[in-house]
Amino acid sequence: MKSIIPWVGGKGKLLWLLHRLSPPRYSRFVDVFGGSGTVILNRPLRLGCEEIYNDFNSNLTNLFCCVKERPMALLRELGFLPLHSRDDFKVLHRFFDRDEITDDYLSEELALTEVLLPPPEAAAIRRLMLERAPRGDVHRAADYFKLIRCSYSGTGTSFAGKPCNIRRFFHLVWECSRSLQDVAVENKDFEGLIRQYDREDTFFYCDPPYYEAECYAVAFPRRDHQRLHDLLAGCRGYVMVSYNFCPYICELYKEFYIFRVARPNSMSQAAGSEYEEVVMTNYAPCTETTPDRQLTMFETGGQDGDGRRYQLIHAPTVPLKRL
Repeated sequence: MKSIIPWVGGKGKLLWLLHRLSPPRYSRFVDVFGGSGTVILNRPLRLGCEEIYNDFNSNLTNLFCCVKERPMALLRELGFLPLHSRDDFKVLHRFFDRDEITDDYLSEELALTEVLLPPPEAAAIRRLMLERAPRGDVHRAADYFKLIRCSYSGTGTSFAGKPCNIRRFFHLVWECSRSLQDVAVENKDFEGLIRQYDREDTFFYCDPPYYEAECYAVAFPRRDHQRLHDLLAGCRGYVMVSYNFCPYICELYKEFYIFRVARPNSMSQAAGSEYEEVVMTNYAPCTETTPDRQLTMFETGGQDGDGRRYQLIHAPTVPLKRL
């Protein structure tokens, strides 16, 4: 299913490979850098499997908590004063950039009600605006939803240049709410989260901010890439990591199986542009439908029924974990 929001680095175009390389058996699934939720919303359903969505971006986790627990209140909020212009977008961007609605903005809006509306309507709107000025969880979630939906490529930093009818996405909120009913939503740094949930039968999927990519709301410096690797290399559970293809990452994860794949580049304006990524595992994945058939050193990759290809470019001498 589609996510409720677009997101930089969303994994919709790589789901086929993530599912193919996943371990055949596990009882807990943890989406460590959940982002738009595309991976956990399209997970293979397993009876009795515990599922956790996590992201360090508190705006994201607040949105998913509201989708899960308060979908009706969120939909009502989204229907109030829909976002249709660049000026509206700038107001929301300023709010999330400073984490508050500034007094000058509120004062200006209150003054405009006196100019643009007759007295009875102006008084009613002023009362409503003053009541809504403090930001609650649902209000914040709705504003963040509008900001991402109306931005260019889901970055949340620049206006897409065209109006967006928010109501077109209401059905996604309902579908996502049902899909998240048995999913725990966390807002933690990856280290504390992984240490908390690490067990022999846990499957961690990690899609961290890509190396030297400057398009994320939460900073992820080089020391965090190293910290993540060091933690995952010692995990008792199954680990899968996706990254941009680059020499530094391939060298850093040399204890892992590394698969190289190319997908269409949605951020490029050039026709046919592709973006190269790697998917890495601490175990030798099954590459066929037979659960007990593991990857051998003689296999270099494969393709699915639609002709999408991947290639094994590195295999460790001994896997960190066995299936």
